[in-house]
Amino acid sequence: MSQAHPTTGAEPDKECPVSLELLGEVYRADDYDLPYILEEIPPLTRARLAGYLYSKSHMHQLGLKVARSCERDDLIRAVGEIGSVIHGQASLKPAPVVEDAKAAAPAPKKISLGGAQAKPPAKKISLGGSQAKGRNFDFD
Repeated sequence: MSQAHPTTGAEPDKECPVSLELLGEVYRADDYDLPYILEEIPPLTRARLAGYLYSKSHMHQLGLKVARSCERDDLIRAVGEIGSVIHGQASLKPAPVVEDAKAAAPAPKKISLGGAQAKPPAKKISLGGSQAKGRNFDFD
Protein backbone atom coordinates (compact mmCIF):
# COMPACT_ATOMS: atom_id res chain seq x y z
CA MET A 1 0.00 0.00 0.00
CA SER A 2 1.41 3.39 -0.87
CA GLN A 3 0.58 6.78 0.53
CA ALA A 4 -0.24 9.70 -1.68
CA HIS A 5 1.79 12.86 -1.12
CA PRO A 6 0.67 16.21 -2.40
CA THR A 7 2.75 17.56 -5.24
CA THR A 8 1.84 21.17 -4.54
CA GLY A 9 2.48 23.30 -1.49
CA ALA A 10 0.13 23.65 1.45
CA GLU A 11 -3.21 25.22 0.70
CA PRO A 12 -4.14 28.25 2.78
CA ASP A 13 -7.05 27.99 5.18
CA LYS A 14 -9.92 30.09 3.85
CA GLU A 15 -10.57 31.45 7.36
CA CYS A 16 -7.00 32.71 7.85
CA PRO A 17 -6.94 36.50 7.44
CA VAL A 18 -3.31 36.66 6.23
CA SER A 19 -1.27 34.94 3.55
CA LEU A 20 0.33 31.59 4.23
CA GLU A 21 3.77 33.21 4.03
CA LEU A 22 2.89 35.83 6.66
CA LEU A 23 1.29 33.19 8.87
CA GLY A 24 4.54 31.20 8.66
CA GLU A 25 6.57 34.27 9.64
CA VAL A 26 4.34 34.89 12.67
CA TYR A 27 4.48 31.22 13.65
CA ARG A 28 8.28 31.02 13.43
CA ALA A 29 9.01 34.42 15.00
CA ASP A 30 10.70 34.58 18.38
CA ASP A 31 9.57 36.93 21.15
CA TYR A 32 11.97 39.62 19.93
CA ASP A 33 10.91 39.62 16.25
CA LEU A 34 7.17 39.06 16.66
CA PRO A 35 6.27 42.67 17.59
CA TYR A 36 8.07 43.98 14.48
CA ILE A 37 6.18 41.58 12.24
CA LEU A 38 2.84 42.39 13.88
CA GLU A 39 3.23 46.16 13.60
CA GLU A 40 3.27 45.78 9.80
CA ILE A 41 -0.19 44.15 9.86
CA PRO A 42 -3.20 46.52 9.90
CA PRO A 43 -4.97 46.59 13.32
CA LEU A 44 -8.22 44.93 12.25
CA THR A 45 -6.41 42.20 10.28
CA ARG A 46 -4.12 41.64 13.27
CA ALA A 47 -7.19 41.26 15.52
CA ARG A 48 -8.70 38.74 13.07
CA LEU A 49 -5.38 36.87 13.08
CA ALA A 50 -5.41 36.79 16.89
CA GLY A 51 -8.93 35.32 16.84
CA TYR A 52 -7.98 32.80 14.16
CA LEU A 53 -4.89 31.60 16.04
CA TYR A 54 -6.75 31.57 19.37
CA SER A 55 -9.39 29.24 17.90
CA LYS A 56 -6.77 26.65 16.92
CA SER A 57 -5.81 24.49 19.90
CA HIS A 58 -2.19 24.10 18.79
CA MET A 59 -1.80 27.86 18.24
CA HIS A 60 -3.84 29.14 21.19
CA GLN A 61 -0.86 30.69 23.01
CA LEU A 62 0.37 32.36 19.82
CA GLY A 63 -3.11 33.83 19.41
CA LEU A 64 -2.80 35.37 22.88
CA LYS A 65 0.61 36.83 21.98
CA VAL A 66 -0.86 38.42 18.86
CA ALA A 67 -3.86 39.65 20.87
CA ARG A 68 -1.49 41.51 23.24
CA SER A 69 -0.67 43.79 20.32
CA CYS A 70 -4.38 44.52 19.66
CA GLU A 71 -6.85 46.99 21.10
CA ARG A 72 -9.87 45.49 22.85
CA ASP A 73 -12.28 47.29 20.52
CA ASP A 74 -10.48 45.94 17.44
CA LEU A 75 -10.72 42.39 18.79
CA ILE A 76 -14.45 42.79 19.45
CA ARG A 77 -15.00 44.31 15.99
CA ALA A 78 -13.01 41.51 14.33
CA VAL A 79 -14.30 38.39 16.12
CA GLY A 80 -17.30 39.50 18.18
CA GLU A 81 -17.73 39.26 21.94
CA ILE A 82 -15.13 36.49 22.19
CA GLY A 83 -12.66 39.28 21.38
CA SER A 84 -13.29 40.68 24.86
CA VAL A 85 -12.45 37.29 26.37
CA ILE A 86 -9.31 36.99 24.24
CA HIS A 87 -8.24 40.49 25.29
CA GLY A 88 -8.80 39.64 28.96
CA GLN A 89 -6.80 36.41 28.75
CA ALA A 90 -4.03 38.12 26.81
CA SER A 91 -3.80 40.75 29.55
CA LEU A 92 -3.25 38.18 32.31
CA LYS A 93 0.28 37.60 33.47
CA PRO A 94 1.57 34.20 32.37
CA ALA A 95 2.26 31.66 35.09
CA PRO A 96 5.83 31.79 36.39
CA VAL A 97 8.21 29.25 34.89
CA VAL A 98 10.00 27.04 37.37
CA GLU A 99 13.64 27.06 36.28
CA ASP A 100 15.11 24.79 38.95
CA ALA A 101 14.09 21.20 38.25
CA LYS A 102 15.02 20.15 41.80
CA ALA A 103 12.59 22.68 43.27
CA ALA A 104 9.74 21.35 41.11
CA ALA A 105 10.33 17.64 41.71
CA PRO A 106 9.51 15.96 45.03
CA ALA A 107 12.44 14.62 47.01
CA PRO A 108 13.20 11.00 46.10
CA LYS A 109 12.66 8.30 48.72
CA LYS A 110 15.81 7.15 50.44
CA ILE A 111 16.68 3.53 49.79
CA SER A 112 18.99 1.55 52.01
CA LEU A 113 20.74 -1.64 51.03
CA GLY A 114 21.74 -2.34 54.62
CA GLY A 115 18.99 -4.88 55.27
CA ALA A 116 15.78 -4.73 57.24
CA GLN A 117 15.80 -2.66 60.37
CA ALA A 118 14.05 -3.73 63.54
CA LYS A 119 10.45 -2.53 63.65
CA PRO A 120 9.33 -0.58 66.69
CA PRO A 121 6.96 -2.50 68.97
CA ALA A 122 3.32 -2.43 67.85
CA LYS A 123 1.07 0.05 69.61
CA LYS A 124 -1.71 -1.46 71.67
CA ILE A 125 -4.95 0.43 71.89
CA SER A 126 -7.59 -0.27 74.49
CA LEU A 127 -11.17 0.92 74.21
CA GLY A 128 -11.26 1.30 77.99
CA GLY A 129 -13.97 0.34 80.42
CA SER A 130 -14.43 -2.93 82.32
CA GLN A 131 -15.85 -4.82 79.32
CA ALA A 132 -12.84 -3.96 77.20
CA LYS A 133 -10.30 -5.49 79.57
CA GLY A 134 -8.23 -7.97 77.70
CA ARG A 135 -9.31 -6.59 74.30
CA ASN A 136 -6.40 -4.95 72.53
CA PHE A 137 -6.16 -3.95 68.92
CA ASP A 138 -2.67 -4.19 67.52
CA PHE A 139 -1.65 -1.89 64.66
CA ASP A 140 1.54 -2.31 62.70
